[in-house]
Amino acid sequence: MTMISAPDGRIIFEHEREDLAKIVRIIMERDDTNIAGGNFSFKVKDDDGKDYIIMTPTMMSQAYLGELSPSQILVVEPHTRKIIAGEGKLTREINMHEAVYDANPDIRAVLHSHAKNSMFWATSGLNEPNITEATQKLGEIETLPFEPNCSEPLAELVASHISKIGDKALMHMYLLNSHGVLVTVGKKGEVMDGLSAIHQALAIVDTAEWNADIAYKQAVFQKLGLLDGFYSKGQRIGNLDDMMNERDLYNKGKVAVGD
Repeated sequence: MTMISAPDGRIIFEHEREDLAKIVRIIMERDDTNIAGGNFSFKVKDDDGKDYIIMTPTMMSQAYLGELSPSQILVVEPHTRKIIAGEGKLTREINMHEAVYDANPDIRAVLHSHAKNSMFWATSGLNEPNITEATQKLGEIETLPFEPNCSEPLAELVASHISKIGDKALMHMYLLNSHGVLVTVGKKGEVMDGLSAIHQALAIVDTAEWNADIAYKQAVFQKLGLLDGFYSKGQRIGNLDDMMNERDLYNKGKVAVGD
C-alpha cells in the first residue's frame, strides 16, 4: 500500500499543492485559459525518491469556478493513476501528461490551457510566428494536426513530437489544433524542481499570449500593405507566404543574456 507521510495536521505536498491552486487562479484571471480550464501538472519526489504527479482535478473551472484549495489538488501515482490524495476526479487528459513525461523523463511540468490569443492560431491550423524577444527562446511555435481532446491519438501525437525534438522539449510550446496550448518544461540531465518548472511554464504561456496577439496584428498590417513581413528584434523573419507554407518563423539569432 502506498503511504506518504506529512506532519501532524498537514496535508502531503502541501506547499506544492497550495502553489498550483494559486496558479489556477492566476491563469484564469489573466485570460490564459477559459471556463473549459485545461489541466496542469508537475512531478515531485517523496523522501524515498519515488515520483508523483501533482495535478489539477477535472472540471476545475466549471465545478470549482477556478477557485481551488490545496486539498483539492490531486497527488497521483504515475501509470497506476491512483489518486493518493486530493478531492475530485482525475482528468481524462492524464493520458497526454503521462505520454509527455514518458517521452522525455527530464520534463518536470506540463501545462495545457485554452489561452485566448493563442487559440486563434491553434484554430487556424497555422504555425504561430514567434516575434517577441521574451519568447525567442521557444523557437518555432508549431500547430499540431487535429486529434480529439482526451483521446489516445492526441496523446500519441504529442508524445511522438516530444520525442522527435529531443532537448528542445525542455522549454517548448506547441499549439494543439482547435484545442489550445501545451507547454513542457524541464532540465537536461538533472531532476528539475517540479514547482520551478510549472512556474516557468506559466511564464511561457503568459508571454506567448502577448506574442500571439502581436503576430496577429503584424499579419493584418501585411494585408493592409503597412508591413512587408513579420519583424522580430529589428529583423524581417519572413512573410505571409512563409507562414502559409509552414516555414518556421522566429528570430534565429543569439538569445539575449537574461532571456
